[in-house]
Amino acid sequence: MAPLERWVQRLSSDWFFGASGRLCFHLQPIVNLTGGEVYGYEALVRAEGEEGLIGAGALLQAAEAHGQSRAFDAQARRGAIRQTYPQLAPGQVLFINFAPGVVYNPDVCLQTTFQTCREVGADFSRLLFEVTESEAFPDLGLLRRILSRYRAEGAQVALDDLGAGHTSLTYLAELRPDVVKLDRALISGLHAHDRRTPLVLALIEYAHDLGIRVVAEGIETATELQMVRELGADYAQGHFLGRPAPAPAGVTPDAARLWGGR
Repeated sequence: MAPLERWVQRLSSDWFFGASGRLCFHLQPIVNLTGGEVYGYEALVRAEGEEGLIGAGALLQAAEAHGQSRAFDAQARRGAIRQTYPQLAPGQVLFINFAPGVVYNPDVCLQTTFQTCREVGADFSRLLFEVTESEAFPDLGLLRRILSRYRAEGAQVALDDLGAGHTSLTYLAELRPDVVKLDRALISGLHAHDRRTPLVLALIEYAHDLGIRVVAEGIETATELQMVRELGADYAQGHFLGRPAPAPAGVTPDAARLWGGR
């Protein structure tokens, strides 16, 4: 962020420090495309502001402007674990976002996160740490160390936004995450005769060849859902399946009908 832009952003976000003490999390379901059950939930950070909830984008922007990106990222991870893990049904996985650019040393920076996991009695195999902010990826070696540190505790890892930004096939092959998310731009409006269909199929098959499971993001319609099922994605996420909510809400009735639910 340029100095002048940072100064202006600081002036317009003097609410940040108060709001960062009132974090809450909404949960969005990630659905298994084989049976239609909820595989897990992504914890999405919010804050209680004077005029309603403040979204993740505004919070992250304000944290950067105030030089608090590292502290806020760690605080959000800990808050997500404390507030949302106890709400999950047995076996469900919690997707927790983190920005790799703020983790300068995984052995140091992640200790409070792991301590919080132990405090709530979390099963590490049911925690999945998801790389966000692909434009801020550190070098490949550091990112590999970060993901390896999570895995050493027994957690899973994911890369976001395959097909956009810096989340390239090189990262996929070098890092071999447990899960990769397809960017919503590849999925929006997808239909049988769409020119993107061969590309989406190739990305899914390539990930599977590497032993990586695939989440299709941004599912807004029944047609998109049916397409990613046919193309072989493992999971899906989006408003058609379930909007972010303060508590686990399951799959929407419209989506459940596609698996024979009512």
